[in-house]
Amino acid sequence: MDDDRIFKALADPTRRKLLDLLYERNGQTLGQLCENLEMARQSVTQHLGILETANLVSTVRRGREKLHFINPVPLHEVYERWVRKFEHQRLGLLHDLKKDLEGDKQ
Repeated sequence: MDDDRIFKALADPTRRKLLDLLYERNGQTLGQLCENLEMARQSVTQHLGILETANLVSTVRRGREKLHFINPVPLHEVYERWVRKFEHQRLGLLHDLKKDLEGDKQ
């Protein structure tokens, strides 16, 4: 299931850091990403592989370089399915509380 892969990928702080780095500057090489992490290239490659399996990162070859790009679509799908419905209820409750506190009987 895609959600399982996405949640597994997001569960690790290093992978979240990689996504943050790609958000800040999309299209980075492995070497550029490694500059911001204190770990071996092979470890970063493994983390990127998990992100690719979850479809959170895609790659494009440019000559000998392999550029990594964030794919926000799976994150949006998780947001829509798991976060938004709870957010809507909470905002509704806050709106009702505001009306009650301000004496608005509309």
